[in-house]
Amino acid sequence: MAIALCACKQQVQESQYISVENGHFMRNGKPYYYVGTNFWYGAILGSEGQGGDRDRLVKELDEMKRMGIDNLRILVGSDGERGVTTKVEPTLQEAPGVYNDTILAGLDYLLMEMGKRNMVAVLYLNNSWEWSGGYSFYLQHAGAGKAPRPNEEGYPAYMNFVAQYASNTKAHELFYDYVRFILGRTNRYTGKKYTEDPAIMSWQIGNEPRAFAKEQLPAFEKWLAEASALIRSIDKNHLISIGSEGSWGCENDYDCYERICADKNIDYCNVHLWPYNWGWAKPDSLIENLDRACQNTKEYIDKHLAICDKLGKPLVMEEFGYPRDGMKYDLGTPTKGRDGYYKYVFSLVADNAESGGKFAGCNFWGWGGFAKPLHEQWVVGDPYTNDPAQEAQGLNSVFAGDTTTLQVVKEQVDRMAKVKNKP
Repeated sequence: MAIALCACKQQVQESQYISVENGHFMRNGKPYYYVGTNFWYGAILGSEGQGGDRDRLVKELDEMKRMGIDNLRILVGSDGERGVTTKVEPTLQEAPGVYNDTILAGLDYLLMEMGKRNMVAVLYLNNSWEWSGGYSFYLQHAGAGKAPRPNEEGYPAYMNFVAQYASNTKAHELFYDYVRFILGRTNRYTGKKYTEDPAIMSWQIGNEPRAFAKEQLPAFEKWLAEASALIRSIDKNHLISIGSEGSWGCENDYDCYERICADKNIDYCNVHLWPYNWGWAKPDSLIENLDRACQNTKEYIDKHLAICDKLGKPLVMEEFGYPRDGMKYDLGTPTKGRDGYYKYVFSLVADNAESGGKFAGCNFWGWGGFAKPLHEQWVVGDPYTNDPAQEAQGLNSVFAGDTTTLQVVKEQVDRMAKVKNKP
């Protein structure tokens, strides 16, 4: 009898984690489809140190929950020195193995509050871009020299430097030490081990990991496989994802994308879409270019969905955005183009989900909530929006006052809820 009771308890515990069955997300025995958002700064808001604002964090979580947004994609922490223009601070990992405990406490607090609201987090552990450290941080401490700053020397110089990361084993080992530390933690407020916390949906290797050079693709694929195997060896309960943009992040090589997603430790696939960044929509004609942006988006999604169908894994569009009309940044400026793009992307997700396809969820970029930007360029002490420090504040963030955009989001939340609850 004791054995039977113990087994039953174990089944109940395991059912709390989101899983993938037959190419679809499952949560508590039911299909899980979702509309989520990016909230990269959540752990910083949860801190009681520099940048912390727990009152605002609770208010933001309550508002997202009220709208039905229950899936948040969050940066575990930034890396490196402080006081660098265009970089997120405060940093979590100030030097390899040297941690800012206020941010760790912030992450603990955030996960506790999300758990109370039945929300889940996708936590990314690395970043190929400069705004939170990542690649450039590990390369510097592996002896590769100081990374060029894109705002000073341009992105080509930066990308040429970080192309070294894919094959730099010393940089990888520094990252793996970080992975072991984070996944080995226990939440100070709940007493739950991170590996046993249902508030975590997925560990993500990085934000938009790239090879940055075609000749680095084999090394890039090898690194991702090693990283996912390490995560799986530590955590058997949670899903693992890559954080890839899709073929755009694989030097436009769809075969590479298929191979990295086919890895046995990768549970689902990701894609990002940035029509403005990718040249599909021009700053002086955002609304006029909307149809082209939507057409290119559908083509891009269809190609990746075909791969997901082949692999039998769900697809999540976990980053997409569109600037405010006329490239304005101020609160209250029109968002007709963004609203149109969001509506189109949401229709692709919901249409596919309703037909039983593999398109299971999306996280728009991103939640600015109740923030009121003080400067176009973020400076220390300014409120956090979802636009990182290297981008204009208000460029892609969705604020609490963006009523038309939020109405589009709410309509999609309601539509996906019907798919989720369909008998």
